[in-house]
Amino acid sequence: MDTTASCSLPDAWPEPVVPVQSLSEAGVSAVPPEYIKPPQDRPVLPAPILDVPTVDIAAFLDLDGAAAAAADEQLKNLAEAYSKHGFFQVVNHGVQASTVERMRGAWRRFFALEMEEKEACSNSPAAPEGYGSRAGVEKGALLDWGDYYFLNILPSEIKRRNKWPKSPHDLREITEDYGRDLMNLCEVLLKAISLSLGLGENQLHAAFGSDDGIAACMRVNYYPKCPQPELTLGISSHSDAGGIAVLLADDRVKGTQVRKGDTWYTVQPIPNAFLVNVGDQIQIISNDKYKSVEHSAVASSDDARFTVAFFCNPSGNLPIGPAAQLVSSLSPALYTPIIFDEYRRYSRRRGTQREVPARGHEEQQDLSL
Repeated sequence: MDTTASCSLPDAWPEPVVPVQSLSEAGVSAVPPEYIKPPQDRPVLPAPILDVPTVDIAAFLDLDGAAAAAADEQLKNLAEAYSKHGFFQVVNHGVQASTVERMRGAWRRFFALEMEEKEACSNSPAAPEGYGSRAGVEKGALLDWGDYYFLNILPSEIKRRNKWPKSPHDLREITEDYGRDLMNLCEVLLKAISLSLGLGENQLHAAFGSDDGIAACMRVNYYPKCPQPELTLGISSHSDAGGIAVLLADDRVKGTQVRKGDTWYTVQPIPNAFLVNVGDQIQIISNDKYKSVEHSAVASSDDARFTVAFFCNPSGNLPIGPAAQLVSSLSPALYTPIIFDEYRRYSRRRGTQREVPARGHEEQQDLSL
């Protein structure tokens, strides 16, 4: 499939955008038709609980002496988590609890603002930074029951174009502090994932563009109360297009679901942990040793839900393909290299519909676990 053609994005959404929060606060008693998913795509409620493996990231901060044995054990945990589950929860990550709580508080205050203040920061398909309520740009697409705010964090020349809200007054400072800490965590995760694949500890870092090229972005998600959560989703089933996703889950309401085989599971978050999964680019580099797992967010009729997703991605102008060390006559390359910006534009146009275009074979393959 040719994914390099016709990937430019329009300047405006194909239909008027209605914030989901405004529907919820208006007290709608039924989900509007454009949010109702086909029966096969509706959430499993309730779903069985999945205890996601835990990785102690502190083991990778000092690889000398006695710490080396602990790091080896955690590398095994990480490799097993990604090859069998696609997710793990990271503890002892070095991000202060006060930083996390300030981040939660600032963005909860933003979503509590009057709608006019939030809509002043509205985004568009061609300018994704800002406040939004839809992702895909295809006309007539089914919508998700959630609003969000999207920001670029790195590289700095993109970050400078950000559309920051005027209120809360300290939101930008708090968000930049949080983003800096999350990027430091992702640097450690890149090293750990690289080692777990049998690559040099800096190989993924270099493949992503090194210090001057690595990109990072953030999506703050707000899922308002929903009158019929069994009919819709906060975010439809998808895999992440980028490299590493680090999710700050809601500390009050569970809602992240992961698919394993034909079964959907609800993730049980650990207090003071982050939920980590690899995206499509790590699946490509690993030549399918690690899978970019299918996941979704469910809505709730009892309470609103709030999460922060941080994404560490390759530089937009770099081609991403399987690592040479992971390709052999017994394990041929499953992908041809593709420029990440081209991949990302293709993914944004299709929204959360799941299809990985960077296959090395003519026939498309399903990304599902």
